[in-house]
Amino acid sequence: MSTALIYGIGFLAQLLFSGRLLLQWILSERQKRIITPSLFWKLSLFASFLLFVYGYLRDDFAIMLGQTLTYFIYIRNLQLQGEWYKSPKILRWFLLVFPVLVVIYGYNNGQYDAVELFQNEAIPVWLLWLGIIAQLIFTLRFVYQWMISEKTKTSQLPVGFWRLSVLGAALILTYAIFRKDPVMFVGHSAGLIIYIRNIFIGKKERHENA
Repeated sequence: MSTALIYGIGFLAQLLFSGRLLLQWILSERQKRIITPSLFWKLSLFASFLLFVYGYLRDDFAIMLGQTLTYFIYIRNLQLQGEWYKSPKILRWFLLVFPVLVVIYGYNNGQYDAVELFQNEAIPVWLLWLGIIAQLIFTLRFVYQWMISEKTKTSQLPVGFWRLSVLGAALILTYAIFRKDPVMFVGHSAGLIIYIRNIFIGKKERHENA
């Protein structure tokens, strides 16, 4: 597959990620509180699908790891909002098994193995670990969000989610600079501003409620 097409998939994924943030931010600014529309999770799931493919095509374990961990949290939030079961059953099953199918296909066809993912000559070991740590922190924001949502049985984006977003995005930007990855750099540069703004919106909302 050509490099241009691979980057095209990555940029489309980041465009969708940015689009979900803009949508959430605009709605939150209007309502003066943090809003979590179902379209946010739908765009997240589709973008994660594409970025997982992008990471696979670039043999980038850090990207694949981050997307795999958040992929199913997006699905769970759609379930909490009652939107997941509105989709066709065949589509739901495909989305559920897609990451597993990609891994099985890759191994069976010898296209990659675990050793190659951790010994990619284009990524020094220290940089790979920086990427992994950055993705884990960025992913923890959704684990935190998921725990809060399960506790309240409502899909929401608490202030702690945005704080972890800022920390994770800053580390991923550092990774992207050293990795010379324009897709990751552009996507997270745009998101960082919205993450910070949501922290202030959340603080103001909490203060008014108190």
